[in-house]
Amino acid sequence: MAARQLLRRAAAAPWRRGYSSAGAAEYLHRSIVPTMHYQKSLPRLPIPKLEDTIQRYLNAQKPLLNDDQFRKTEELAHQFEKGIGRELHEQLVAQDNQNKHTSYITGPWFDMYLKAREPVVLNFNPFMSFNPDPKSEYNDQLIRATNMVVSALRFMKTFRDGYLEPEVFHLNPEKSDTQIFKKIIRFVPSSLSWFGAYMVNAYPLDMSQYFRLFNSTRLPKLNRDELYTDEKAKHLLVLRNGNFYVFDVIDRDGNMLKPSEIQAHLKYILSDNSPAPAFPLGYLSSENRDTWALLRKNLLDNGNEEALQKVDSAVFCLSLDDFPIKDFVHLSHTFLHGDGANRWYDKSFNLMITKDGTAGINFEHSWGDGVAVLRFQNEVFSDSTKAPAISPQSQPASVDSSRAVQKLDFKLNDALKAGITKAKQKFDASVEALSINLFQFHGGGKNLLKQKKVSPDAVAQLAFQMAFFRQYNQTVATYESCSTAAFKHGRTETIRPASIHTKRCSEAFVRELSKHSTEELQKLIAECSKYHGRLTKEAAMGQGFDRHLFGLRYLALSKGIALPDFYQDQAYARLNHNIISTSTLVSPAVQVGGFGPVVSDGLGVGYHVHEDWIGCNVSSYPTRNGKEFLQCIDKSLEDIFNVLKGEKISS
Repeated sequence: MAARQLLRRAAAAPWRRGYSSAGAAEYLHRSIVPTMHYQKSLPRLPIPKLEDTIQRYLNAQKPLLNDDQFRKTEELAHQFEKGIGRELHEQLVAQDNQNKHTSYITGPWFDMYLKAREPVVLNFNPFMSFNPDPKSEYNDQLIRATNMVVSALRFMKTFRDGYLEPEVFHLNPEKSDTQIFKKIIRFVPSSLSWFGAYMVNAYPLDMSQYFRLFNSTRLPKLNRDELYTDEKAKHLLVLRNGNFYVFDVIDRDGNMLKPSEIQAHLKYILSDNSPAPAFPLGYLSSENRDTWALLRKNLLDNGNEEALQKVDSAVFCLSLDDFPIKDFVHLSHTFLHGDGANRWYDKSFNLMITKDGTAGINFEHSWGDGVAVLRFQNEVFSDSTKAPAISPQSQPASVDSSRAVQKLDFKLNDALKAGITKAKQKFDASVEALSINLFQFHGGGKNLLKQKKVSPDAVAQLAFQMAFFRQYNQTVATYESCSTAAFKHGRTETIRPASIHTKRCSEAFVRELSKHSTEELQKLIAECSKYHGRLTKEAAMGQGFDRHLFGLRYLALSKGIALPDFYQDQAYARLNHNIISTSTLVSPAVQVGGFGPVVSDGLGVGYHVHEDWIGCNVSSYPTRNGKEFLQCIDKSLEDIFNVLKGEKISS
């Protein structure tokens, strides 16, 4: 159950429409199986055996170290396994047995995110852009914004009222994704329902993150931030030109505002010609978290409590940009970071829509992972394009938007103005240093790779390894994210794509081409595919090594135990300095996605393997040449596909 398969499933939920007595569609669909029906009986995230973790760790270290370095690391690992590591592991297992309502990684993982002091923008928040509406006239900014806001609110209501189809990964949809199965399983008690699904090869996924999609924000605090949610709030936050607006989208009875009224209020905001503020508050959410925490305290002390409360509790943040998108590079920069003034990076997500109706989501990562956000994105795209609330002919309601829409004013003293100015300077410098490059490989995709019996994901990852080897003549720590949503409160696990197999294959293709026949090269690719498949399966089943080692380290630090030598090994630090950080997703709703490099000398690689082409979006800072890296990926993919087709390749 690889992460990409889990993600892919999100788009497949059937959507039916429910109508309230008022006649407006309040729900996306009404699932007969309650949304959280499986949550109680989800299996718990396993803690791997310590000896398995150590072996997997050493396997990942092998391609990165020379023989002497590896011997030292192996010795430290086995000492750890027999000594303090064993004690910590037993304590972790005991602690986990006392906390059966959650997973062993939940607390440490929240802490990891919330204690991080770097700015969330570029370092943590990823973006995913929507495909355009197939009906071009619906890509008008006002029409698309109205339809997407309405669909997002429908999603929220459907979820909160328990009508959202549970998220289930179907290995045999003909048996499990049927009305008959749903009619039976809804009568199975929640404490047993997962087992019923499992018997027909269906795997319900954790949905505990979903409630944080709405009315939520990350609050900056000294040393550790907090997540805040206020489900009672009924207003939407809209940013335009650096100005903040709010208006209610849910009425006193919990019903949605009519689409024509939402359209009227958004039209009012889009036609407001207030100048951009001299000191845009949005920049503060791009600051170092401790700096921002102190500035936020100043904001609160300076009489801005009510205005900040409106920002923090809003259903979500809609950012309307006053310019069209030029190309995919411009799109990626716009949605990954934007101008800093027209975003609030702390909200659970920003829905961003540009002048030409191009739409995207930028989300804060501590509260949740791609599975929840992608399900939301898929449902919003499907609903807003197949059942749009308004059309190009729709007229906005005749309502007094000047009364309904409130423009937020912030009282700023000199220290706050200076803080905003400094935040802007830092933001501009960070963004200036970031390069984004994209490319599409049209020499083949999933169809051909499956025909040749190799894993499409393994081939993409092999191409990255080969490309980096060609460019820099080395193999480095590489990270691929994998969802563990098949378990209660699962988050992610790491797949380590750099292996002795990819290293051997890269050396053969780049350095020793003349020494190998096409058949030998095919065999090397097949070995990489088989090993990568194993790693992927292990990670998705909670049997990776990264989270386990992270949990043991966290436990040692929380108990005041001196950090074991194992963790002070340079090789451990190097493995966790992920120079190539990768993430993939394929969805009918998503056009392109991406994120910043996770280290200053790194590459952030968002990629998609489609039926007959492969897309890559690479971010980098000046120490790496992202454009050249893409050229090397292109060459690697061309070579791999030619070899798989039985053709001879030239160096």
